[in-house]
Amino acid sequence: MLDMRPVGYVIGLLVAVMGVTMMLPMLVDVYDGNGHWPVFIEAGLITILGGSLIALACSNAGRAGLTIQQTFLLTSGVWFMLPLFGALPFMLGATEAGLTDAVFEAMSGLTTTGATVLTGLDDLPRGLLLWRGIMQWLGGIGIVVVAMVFLPELRVGGMQIFKSEAFDTFGKILPRAGQIATQISVIYLWLTLACIICYLMLGMAFFDAFVHALTTVSTGGFSNYDASFGTFSGPLEYVASIFMVLAALPFVRYVQLINGNPLALHRDPQVRGFLLTVAVLVCAIFVVLLRVFPQHWEQSLRESLFNITSIISGTGYASVDYMGWGPFAVALFFFTGLIGGCAGSTSCSIKIFRYQLLFASIRAQLRRIRSPHGIFTPRYDGRPVGPDVLSSVMSFFMFFVVTLGVVSVTLGMTGLDFTTSVSGAAAALANIGPGLGEIIGPAGNYSSLNDTAKWILTAAMLIGRLELMAVYVILTVKFWRA
Repeated sequence: MLDMRPVGYVIGLLVAVMGVTMMLPMLVDVYDGNGHWPVFIEAGLITILGGSLIALACSNAGRAGLTIQQTFLLTSGVWFMLPLFGALPFMLGATEAGLTDAVFEAMSGLTTTGATVLTGLDDLPRGLLLWRGIMQWLGGIGIVVVAMVFLPELRVGGMQIFKSEAFDTFGKILPRAGQIATQISVIYLWLTLACIICYLMLGMAFFDAFVHALTTVSTGGFSNYDASFGTFSGPLEYVASIFMVLAALPFVRYVQLINGNPLALHRDPQVRGFLLTVAVLVCAIFVVLLRVFPQHWEQSLRESLFNITSIISGTGYASVDYMGWGPFAVALFFFTGLIGGCAGSTSCSIKIFRYQLLFASIRAQLRRIRSPHGIFTPRYDGRPVGPDVLSSVMSFFMFFVVTLGVVSVTLGMTGLDFTTSVSGAAAALANIGPGLGEIIGPAGNYSSLNDTAKWILTAAMLIGRLELMAVYVILTVKFWRA
């Protein structure tokens, strides 16, 4: 019988830790004197007590390590349980959100999706705004660790190709996964601090700089304002673009960088492919905007860079309503969101490396057709790619397309129009944030959707954040019989 105690123990500890972080927004509300701080005391105590009781009940679990089944359950269980407790401040606080809206907002935060059902953000207590930023920051570092420690071991979606890179190539310098996770966390923290400083230097208020740095580096996209990043303009958009790109690069390369490998980023085909893709997409949108606003080339370049970077990294900030840029731009933004950043980063969606493996496989197949007697092996970063990796990647693409179709159809069955259904499904499954159209587009939000649609999107956010198969596998009968 599957022993759930090791899974419950870790989840309980993480829930309790999240309860402790609720004290930070409480201190902000105490400082502001707005009378909202008891909400975080209550929510924090419930979360700490709930997490502690779960951990205590499972504390007699063995310490021999996790089995494959337990690892799958832990990976999915963390992102299922944390949003339930993270929703408490929204239910008890100023928004007085119902269960559906509160869980949607918390899931969007912890999966760094950035879709919101809250309106009137400009007038919310600052503690609640900070809590939204903290959730995304915690979700960002959490998914980096999961992508580097768990998903390669679980062979999810071709991630096993990074197993040797993450651990074996460090040799004697970094022999254990824990050390890598620690260094990644330190880099993540310093990147956040650098983002805060840059925002401050360009005139952003401290609280706005702090919260937006949390949601920029996590590529989450929650903002303190209904207008999102449109509240700011000018050089701040360039700074945000730089940090969104940095956060979308593989953090393990930063670890290698600080451990004496100055060419780690340059040699990574993911990094080169991602930067080239961003450059091409920005140029395409820049040309479109020059035709619309021929006298404003700097603004066109800035808005092209910011919004493309925001969507491809899955951050989901919006500085303008790009629905007015024409059908070509709208279509390009839709497909840009389905690209994503690099594996092992805070970004989301399909990821660049899967497209690279797909194209490598297609290229090898075309060569086999031209030369039937030849032996052609797909290669990635100069190394041959095994059939298990290619099969895993192809399965991921298939599951992604099928899931996108199912979610789109079910959303349509709730009464949503075609554009909202398809773009909402893509935005949730790829953890982008804004969809397309007047309702959930860059100038709207998800507040007006019915409860059924919100629960469907909440589930899609969870499935997409954990790379689909990590969730689907625990839904099979054989998993529980193993």
